[in-house]
Amino acid sequence: MARPGPNNDLTDIAGLSVGQAEDAARRTGATVVLCEAPAVAAVDVRGGGACTRETDVMNPGGLVEAVDALVLSGGSVYGLAAADGVCAALGADGRGYGLFPSPGVPNSPIVPAACLYDLANAGDKAWGAEPPYRDLGAAAYEAAKAGHGLRQGRAGAGYGAMAGTLAGAVGSASAVTEDGVIVAALVAVNCFGSVRMPNTEAFWAWPYEIDGEFGGARPPADYALSPEDWGQAKLNPGARTQTTLAVVATDAALSRDETRRFCVMGQDGLARAIRPVHSPFDGDVVFGLATGAREINADIRPYQLTRLGSLAADCLARAVARGVHAAAGQGG
Repeated sequence: MARPGPNNDLTDIAGLSVGQAEDAARRTGATVVLCEAPAVAAVDVRGGGACTRETDVMNPGGLVEAVDALVLSGGSVYGLAAADGVCAALGADGRGYGLFPSPGVPNSPIVPAACLYDLANAGDKAWGAEPPYRDLGAAAYEAAKAGHGLRQGRAGAGYGAMAGTLAGAVGSASAVTEDGVIVAALVAVNCFGSVRMPNTEAFWAWPYEIDGEFGGARPPADYALSPEDWGQAKLNPGARTQTTLAVVATDAALSRDETRRFCVMGQDGLARAIRPVHSPFDGDVVFGLATGAREINADIRPYQLTRLGSLAADCLARAVARGVHAAAGQGG
């Protein structure tokens, strides 16, 4: 039976670190997942209003199969600049892809990114021609390099987010299998849908909870769900304060196509934790990472991949609930 890793978050996977930075006055922030060595990557986009950068690099048949970092940010289209800060810092550190390395020719860091919409959250967005996101990205990168650890709740890309009508958050969870493979998820929750079951304190993700990690609330035994009851969803999408961004990762050695399937299966965790999800108002994006540190059994490889994808979905559902549960106790 899989159990959480020692940190119960994405940093349980060796070679991955997480950095976060926030601007309290502007009620926004950025989260960086830094790969110690380039990791095989994939992406699955299901929301109707996605805001992304460099996702094409992960398509089948592309030249580059691995990334140096991933960026999740607030700020909608302005937030894409967070990846500029990370890219510049990686380049300064000598990281990046070079087809034909030559003296005086810089490498090209591969930094896909996705952003959520937090522009209408009452923060000070009067930044004129100088949005804060490049600096936020650079600060989050430095925090990842320094190994400051992962903060759950109101942090990083989830700092100014809303999960339905509740405070949004960054959340993370991990699972370690009996044979030692690690799967983990990181999420910035800013969804249109509700993360709690209507008229209860129970999270939709409650069946996947381990050891009371997000409060232990359960629905009543006689609970009956109305299909049209969305509970604490954002019933007025006019402010467009939507989108959930996530990373699912493993230390297994997966190909790009396998990482893509792992990512697709992992995104199902959002459907287990948020209702409704993947709406026209959301820009839901899930990235997948495989660090390749652990070989998996070649004789039953498709089964192993199925197993890892299922665990990724479980971890992502838990991460959603863990983040929102943590944010509820942080105020602000």
